[in-house]
Amino acid sequence: MADTYDLIILGSGPGGYVGAIRAAQLGMKVAIVERERLGGICLNWGCIPTKALLRSSEIYHYITHAEAYGLSAPKPAYDLEKVVQRSRKVADQLNGGVKMLMKKHKIAVHEGVGKLVGKGKLEVTQGDQKTVLEGKKIIVATGARARDLPFAPADGKKIWTYRTAMTPPEMPTNLLVIGSGAIGLEFASFYGDMGAKVTVVEMLDRILPVEDAEISAFMEKQLKKFGMDIRTSTGLQKLEATPKGVKAEIKAKDGTVTTEEFSHAIVAIGIVPNTENIGLEALGVKTDRGHIVTDGFGKTNVEGIYAFGDVTGAPWLAHKAMHEAVICVEAMAGEHPHEMDVKNIPGCTYSRPQVASVGLTEAKAKEAGYKVKVGKFPFIGNGKAIALGETEGFVKTVFDEATGELLGAHMIGAEVTELIQGYVIGKTLETTEAELMGTIFPHPTISEVMHEGVLSAYGRALHI
Repeated sequence: MADTYDLIILGSGPGGYVGAIRAAQLGMKVAIVERERLGGICLNWGCIPTKALLRSSEIYHYITHAEAYGLSAPKPAYDLEKVVQRSRKVADQLNGGVKMLMKKHKIAVHEGVGKLVGKGKLEVTQGDQKTVLEGKKIIVATGARARDLPFAPADGKKIWTYRTAMTPPEMPTNLLVIGSGAIGLEFASFYGDMGAKVTVVEMLDRILPVEDAEISAFMEKQLKKFGMDIRTSTGLQKLEATPKGVKAEIKAKDGTVTTEEFSHAIVAIGIVPNTENIGLEALGVKTDRGHIVTDGFGKTNVEGIYAFGDVTGAPWLAHKAMHEAVICVEAMAGEHPHEMDVKNIPGCTYSRPQVASVGLTEAKAKEAGYKVKVGKFPFIGNGKAIALGETEGFVKTVFDEATGELLGAHMIGAEVTELIQGYVIGKTLETTEAELMGTIFPHPTISEVMHEGVLSAYGRALHI
């Protein structure tokens, strides 16, 4: 007899385990299937351990600049192995936390590789053993993996993806980062702050291409100030490992092709959905360029099969997957949730400086036909930022001139990944400029730049 459940979830990443918990709360008998570690890529190899690494590099940066704070820290040093060990301990702790949550909510955990083998049936293979689970509903939450360069697959020695970059066998001396999205720039920041010479190559005409153009320009200026070599409108034509490192053939924006050598390279050019060999084709589940096609509630075109998270497409963010999971499970339970509004999904880059945003950029708002009011306020006008020695950055707000609706907010600077949620709440509650202007912000805090950014859009900024 096959094990029978109300719901089976294939994949235990942020979307998978959150969906399982919410389903259990709603009274469902739930099973979750995972081929590696509970928590998926985000918890074990992405969001969380990278932040642990970045915290180490941030502290090391402050130590090496102690004199700016009236302190002395002669001959600062680090132990790379211990830095990595701390990151792995953080991931292990959270992995244990997810195990505890599965036990608390009586969710059955099946370890192994899952595959859809028929209507309401999922086969789990672990070694030589195969088990068939039966479920009234099945959710595919298999996530995604790093995209390789077709002409230079990662070897884990000199050519890395994020997984090797998080557990480096050695510290790069001269690092090539291919791609300037959030993942690329976070690793560029980590290794740059730890002392590596960093070159970032981006095919498009600016780094952080999904962000507001002014944010991208400011970030490029800052990274160059920190000593990074930033090359936009630049292509990589060839990459090969050598006994000493890697050799790259790089085509500059003017068409010039140069061959350069680096100690290591990190490939951060996007992700590929994990949809192969899980039985989608046999059941006729519709996909688009590898991603599973769903409606606003996680339904696929096949009755009883649902999907959410990275496997369904952009934006590839853990918090998006978590929210989708709750919507999907509540909808199947008859709870009538609202569909996901992608305009209210924040994006965060944990580089130095940090970047955070929500909603439309100024350019996208204008393309959509809005007449906009734009406000900007620099960190140099904020007392707390000056006291912290973190004066590089600014906040930018975009409002609909006709209604006062907050269309978008874009920030760069210290701790903006923590601040952005204020604007996200404002957008979710459909606040206008009037409510935001009337909100009291505590003083002295960096959050005051958010208030001033709103005031600035209407010619009322107080501290500049």
